[in-house]
Amino acid sequence: MKIEPMLPAEVLAKVRAPFLEMGASPIDPPVMQPLGLILDLSGEAMRERLILVQADGGAEAALRPDFTIPAARLHIEGGRTGGRYVYEGKAFRAAPRGREAYEEFLQIGLEAFETGAAQEGDAEIAGLAWRAAAAGGRTDLTLQLGDVGLFAAFIDTLGLAEPLAARIKRAFASPRRLRETLQRAHDPAAPVAAPAGDRLSGLLAALPEAEASAVLQELWALAGIEPAGGRSAAEIVHRLAERSAVARAPDLTPDQAALIGRFLAISDAPARALEAVARLASPAGQRLETALKGWARRLAALKDEGAPMAAMRFSTAFGRDFGYYDGVLFEVRSAALGDHRPVAAGGRYDSLFSRLGANLACGAVGCMVRPGRAWKDGAQ
Repeated sequence: MKIEPMLPAEVLAKVRAPFLEMGASPIDPPVMQPLGLILDLSGEAMRERLILVQADGGAEAALRPDFTIPAARLHIEGGRTGGRYVYEGKAFRAAPRGREAYEEFLQIGLEAFETGAAQEGDAEIAGLAWRAAAAGGRTDLTLQLGDVGLFAAFIDTLGLAEPLAARIKRAFASPRRLRETLQRAHDPAAPVAAPAGDRLSGLLAALPEAEASAVLQELWALAGIEPAGGRSAAEIVHRLAERSAVARAPDLTPDQAALIGRFLAISDAPARALEAVARLASPAGQRLETALKGWARRLAALKDEGAPMAAMRFSTAFGRDFGYYDGVLFEVRSAALGDHRPVAAGGRYDSLFSRLGANLACGAVGCMVRPGRAWKDGAQ
């Protein structure tokens, strides 16, 4: 077990201060979170990073790996249209292979559920993450930027069949799957691992939806479990059938795979990287043009938030383990800690509410900082 050392009180106060200035409501979500819901929303890639426990009644649960999903659920339960929430508490994750069994660390963050311009909202929250990370005293910080939505907009310019386009967009959340998909275009015999959800969807898709729904309900009854997120068996079966159709889509051509590979290789200062995207996709589709114009606004707003342009880098392949992100992504990184140990991180996840079964007319963006990593004399 790895537990972060105690921070000096004055350092913690400095890292916390930018969050307290945001006028957000404090929350303290339960430490135990429903396992099925986390996997459904974050993706199976998160399973090996979760610490599993048994909740009351014998149901499987996980110690909260982060606060975003719990905050969204609390917001839905509160019945408000919009709101801002700040939290400070422990998060728990299994460590990567070869390291300690698991880690327990302090996390401070903010989730903003609001209407309004997404570009300025993204910049405000990324700027908050930068200021909080810099408050710990490190002078070797950089701001890594990316955008799940930009990748989706680029894929739309390729004129792919809808099932194939949907499969490629879904694969972005899993670098290994995306890499295998691109390799398969050049070598059709190359194996592509199917996640458990796709195997299950294939089995259920062979049945009429009504029959598949009945089978799923019987499985739940035998296992004594409840559906993740409160969705009905019919809703889950319909979604799995759609995923099965996407999985059966034809493969990319070698030329299409090469073009996507060139897109994913772009990594530069933000303005130059976005210019490279525009050149690669010319003539650009409307959605991509809109996304690129949005980034011009976002970068201007980030500068106003105090994030230094010289410290920013934009990478088209940049993604995060949590599969619910659907827009802008960012991480504040320290050269001393390396790319895989970010000091702060966050992004936009507008679709999370609908995936939780709620119909809310607001966007969602948030960030968190790890004070133990922000402290210049802390983790190395």
